[in-house]
Amino acid sequence: MNEWLDLAVALLILSNFMLVNTSRLMSCIRIVAIQAVILSVIALLSHLHALDVRLVVLVIITVALKALVLPQVLKRVTVGTGVERELSPFVGYSLSLMAGGGLLALSFLMSHFLTVPEPGLSRFFLPASLFTIFTGLFIIIARKKAVTQVMGYMAMENGIYAFGVSLAIHEPFIVEISVLLDVFVAVLIMGVAIFHISHEFDHIDTDQLSV
Repeated sequence: MNEWLDLAVALLILSNFMLVNTSRLMSCIRIVAIQAVILSVIALLSHLHALDVRLVVLVIITVALKALVLPQVLKRVTVGTGVERELSPFVGYSLSLMAGGGLLALSFLMSHFLTVPEPGLSRFFLPASLFTIFTGLFIIIARKKAVTQVMGYMAMENGIYAFGVSLAIHEPFIVEISVLLDVFVAVLIMGVAIFHISHEFDHIDTDQLSV
């Protein structure tokens, strides 16, 4: 079981590197959706010893919203704006990949000061969670396209959700659902805003919106 958890965590780390090194928006959307599936698998594998209906419902809702509904919304927004790639980000992709390595090292360093309350989780789980949060923040800062920044927000939330996996048995169900609903509403609002921005300004580069 630990081998499968380590594999899932390794895939989560790999997906973050793919996210910072991908210019195609559709590929970014698919990567963020795959992250949600990976996190749901980790949640189930790490709590097989105490699996209950509440956790299963949470995983199903997570996959439905973050791997199906929200990616579909972002795909429609991307098609509507006509933007396929992030061609001139604030931070280039080679440098972004190097920054990703630095963020991963920082995540491992910070994880030494934290303790996972669930013994069934992989020892690499905390670094992967921190790395996912840092990756989302980096994308929000380093990219110009509003769609890409929304995906950074979703990746950051994936990292926050990853921390919640270790407490999924103990935390109130209403709190977990509320977080998912907040993300759902936020991405919908962002999607509508991006669509209108593209029609008003003929671009979705956030660095030009102040002009």
